[in-house]
Amino acid sequence: MILRAFKGATGRVFILLCLMYFIMYVDRVNLSIAAPLIKGELHLSNTELGLALGAFGYCYALFQIISGYLGDRIGARRMLSISGLFWTGGTVLAGFATGLWTLIGARLLVGIGEAGTIPTATGAISRWVPKVRRGFAQGFTHTSARLAAAVTPPLVVALIPLLGWRGSFVVLGVVSFLWVAVWRNYFRDDPREHEGITEAELAELPVLDREVGSRATVPWGRLILRVAPVTLAFFCHAWTLWLYLSWLPSFFVGEYGFDLKDSALLSSIIFVAGMVGDTAGGLLTDWIYRRTGDLNRARRNAMLLGFGCSLVCLSGVLFIHDQILITICLALGLFFLEMTEAPIWSVPLDIAPRYAGIASGFVSTAAGVAALVSPIAFGYILDVTGSYRPPFLISIGLLGLGIVLAFFVRADRPVEAPAEDGRPHAALLRTSP
Repeated sequence: MILRAFKGATGRVFILLCLMYFIMYVDRVNLSIAAPLIKGELHLSNTELGLALGAFGYCYALFQIISGYLGDRIGARRMLSISGLFWTGGTVLAGFATGLWTLIGARLLVGIGEAGTIPTATGAISRWVPKVRRGFAQGFTHTSARLAAAVTPPLVVALIPLLGWRGSFVVLGVVSFLWVAVWRNYFRDDPREHEGITEAELAELPVLDREVGSRATVPWGRLILRVAPVTLAFFCHAWTLWLYLSWLPSFFVGEYGFDLKDSALLSSIIFVAGMVGDTAGGLLTDWIYRRTGDLNRARRNAMLLGFGCSLVCLSGVLFIHDQILITICLALGLFFLEMTEAPIWSVPLDIAPRYAGIASGFVSTAAGVAALVSPIAFGYILDVTGSYRPPFLISIGLLGLGIVLAFFVRADRPVEAPAEDGRPHAALLRTSP
């Protein structure tokens, strides 16, 4: 089952998508690794450095839905090529920054480019991945992104002595450009037009009744209502994830007295657990679907398990004081939290295959908003209360909300096409069993 996902033309397309998730995440976080050197050379204050670090997030959050719409309209081949050129250009230009505003401009370009990647890639998955493997596909692509988060610090640190921080950005940009060139040359929006695909592979793939470039009316009202529960659920997920990404080392140092070296090591171990959880969640939701044939149960139950177990594990922060036990609780908490990623990201494909980019844009926007708000809220609450417990309590409450929202996610009810399309509403998608 797993090996089949990497074989043939469909497998090579999937590998290219995994590489994209990995490369774009490297280009997303590289600035934070080189930040101390950049701050000194460009004579930036902490506030100015914060503005530069945050510039990516604003564009990333704002352009999700727009980029998803464009991806559905012009196709993943063109849209990911254009997006790749934006984030490639921004990465390279960051290496030539002469001050605050040129650095901010470069990061805005990276944010605009990467805003189009996940929604558009989700649309590509809807055409190139069989329904029974969508959970694994969504889980493994996000595992690739988490892997990048783990390897980017040593990668950038290794490049800086050889090329300087500026040269490291240029090299990373060139690698991104090579991916764009390969993608543009190899990928086709319609699998039937790919010269390397076999009849056996085509027989497994869904056949959408909407061609790329079609100007069919988007049913915005129905689409928003149907995607709202999973969007809010992903906000709960992303809020807690950014608690880990932003404050975990500080929590270890401030609450348990670890030194920076030990806190960094433990943080890495915890993030590895999250990587495993991404793929495990995908395998679980696909397994439930194959066993039961019930798509809604497959997505809902995987979400319930992930949110519920993460809530229990994260609650250990409130009463556990042993350093080893709290590390285990946090690792398991992130493992189960990341298990919800694959079923959540599969839902836009299930309910809106014709508008997967737009639907995924809404879901990804929730992550962008959480990325902007969660780290700030954690720091503010910590300053006001002097305790790490209240911010964790908020995350625990949001995980509980995620459990409730899972019951409102109906992956088995696709969004109907507008009546003016001239086709029956039920005839949206023909899939292989």
